[in-house]
Amino acid sequence: MPVYPESEDDQTVGPAALRSLVQSIFQYCGMSAGDALLLSDTLVTADLRGCHSHGVLRVPEYVKKLTVDGVDPKAAPAVVADQGAALVIDGRNSMGQIGCVYAMRQAIERAQQSGVAISSVRGSNHCGAMAYFAMMPLEHNMIGVATTNSLPTMAPWGGREKIVGINPLAVAIPTGREHPVVLDTSFSGSSHGKIRVYHQKGLPIPAGWAFDGSGRPTTNAAEAIDGLLQPIGGYKGTGLAMIMGILASVLSGACYGTQLGNMVDGPQPGGDGHFLMAINVSAFEDPERFKRRVDKIIRQIHDSERAEGVDKIFAPGGLEAETEQRHKQTGIPLDAITHKGLVECAEAFGIDVSVLSHS
Repeated sequence: MPVYPESEDDQTVGPAALRSLVQSIFQYCGMSAGDALLLSDTLVTADLRGCHSHGVLRVPEYVKKLTVDGVDPKAAPAVVADQGAALVIDGRNSMGQIGCVYAMRQAIERAQQSGVAISSVRGSNHCGAMAYFAMMPLEHNMIGVATTNSLPTMAPWGGREKIVGINPLAVAIPTGREHPVVLDTSFSGSSHGKIRVYHQKGLPIPAGWAFDGSGRPTTNAAEAIDGLLQPIGGYKGTGLAMIMGILASVLSGACYGTQLGNMVDGPQPGGDGHFLMAINVSAFEDPERFKRRVDKIIRQIHDSERAEGVDKIFAPGGLEAETEQRHKQTGIPLDAITHKGLVECAEAFGIDVSVLSHS
């Protein structure tokens, strides 16, 4: 079962061709070739893993950020405070992906000496799927942790006012033979991006994702977009979201909650904050023994008794890894609205879009 519902009307595009096209679009927005490729790769990787809410669906939104809304396409993040295992990074109003990759690279390098390192980021913008950054330390036998603030779309438990962001958390844990453990989750039943995907496909959203504008539960995607997102676990969801927001924003000096903006007027450029941590397994345990034990945990999950109608039980990240393998072979499915948005962005810059016509 795919991470998102796919349709026979979806058009498939090879990941390499899609990455190249999106890179060209971002270069026309003023980004360097390297930064444009990085930004493109984060979106295409999300699509490969079935996280279409944070994939190339975002291209028109990002073009607007880079050309109209004041995000600096040429900004270069920099370390502005450095104390042992703690780093503060100023994104200098770059796209969030640029700042997060820079910050996680700094944390990985520092964790090789200190065992654990944290980069706190300010002066940033929307950064896409957090799993991309949490997974960066995996190849170094490190655990990755990443969280970010987001525009307020939830009410505090018992309230009706949008003052809490869903503020997602991603954790990636290295393994040996099994797929890495990768949990990337917000503290709402869904994200606005996911609801947009269902809305574009004309599908109802699952129960438990959102409230309408009056605070009533809804499965209507259009009502959900204008309403409130439901927290997971009641008060626990809004509490965890608040904690993630403080780590990502208040710790670095970035904007928090309503300071960041709102879903009507959009975010304050350069207001986002992020929190990225690298944990060097070798500082605690032999990495190979650690990975063997995590493999065993995953296999225990796979081999456990399944509920009726369930074909396979996945550990966190397993479904996304299998989806990525399939999409690398068959191509990335793009729905009609996502396809249209890419075509319009490319044609506005005079970029050849014929690649989107090839399966």
